[in-house]
Amino acid sequence: MESLYVKDTGRYGRGVFAKVFIPKGELIEKSPVIVISKDEWKTMRGSILRDYIFNWGDNKAIALGFGSLYNHSYEPNAKYITNIEEGTIDFYARKDIYAGEEIFVNYNGDPLDQSELWFDVKE
Repeated sequence: MESLYVKDTGRYGRGVFAKVFIPKGELIEKSPVIVISKDEWKTMRGSILRDYIFNWGDNKAIALGFGSLYNHSYEPNAKYITNIEEGTIDFYARKDIYAGEEIFVNYNGDPLDQSELWFDVKE
C-alpha cells in the first residue's frame, strides 16, 4: 500500500499510519484473509496469533496486508467490514485521517461498542 506504512508506536508496538490524507468514507485497504476453521483454531488459540485474529462466521481469520496490524481504540478513526463473500476485511476511514496519523479500529467490530477486551486498553 503506497498510502500506508507500519512503525513502532512507542505504546502499542507496531501500528499502521497514513502516508497521505485519507478522507472520511474512503476505502483504506481490502485485506485478503486466511480462514482458520474452528477445529484448527483449537490448537492455535494459545499462540501469539490470538492477538491478530478476526471472527469469520463460525471460524477465525488472519488478515493479510496491514489488516492484522491496526491498533485498537474506543474512539477509532477507521472501521472494518468483514466481507465473507469476497474473502476480505475492508477498512474504511470514519473520519478524515491526516498524513502521519495512526489508523485505529475498534476490535469489537462496531466502532461504538465499548465492551471490554482481552487486554487493558491504553487510551
